[in-house]
Amino acid sequence: MRIQLTLTLAAAICLLGCSKPTEPSAEKPAAKAAPSGQADSTPKSEVKTTPSGLKYQVLKQGTRTVSPKATDTVKVHYHGTLLDGTVFDSSVERGEPISFALNQVIPGWTEGLQLMKVGDKFKFEIPANLAYGPNSPSPKIPPNSTLVFEVELLGIQ
Repeated sequence: MRIQLTLTLAAAICLLGCSKPTEPSAEKPAAKAAPSGQADSTPKSEVKTTPSGLKYQVLKQGTRTVSPKATDTVKVHYHGTLLDGTVFDSSVERGEPISFALNQVIPGWTEGLQLMKVGDKFKFEIPANLAYGPNSPSPKIPPNSTLVFEVELLGIQ
């Protein structure tokens, strides 16, 4: 509930002030445990929203300089939840990264991963229209669900 309120407040602030320049915050968000249970002490960035409605936050910035194109195949580790925190899929929990063609996944992933560089870890909040909409592929994902993913881009093949 607190996470939903925080995300809603962050989105409202972004929408109200996205055309105004902002001052960097002196405050650093508290570190939060990564889905694998490993502590991540990297400072988190602010939540940003793209024109399509995709929300993203940089959790860890890698050292690489290459981003994938929509036609590339990527290798990632991810952890997918509903807004209430219910896990519906996780390569992290399976202990095995996955590779796929970026143009063969939901639009939110295609858009979001192109913002990343190899080595980055982002958190995405993908609205239903950029996810599965009313056509859920799994009983674990209700129709018209907003999906939350933590994604680490391991490579571009």
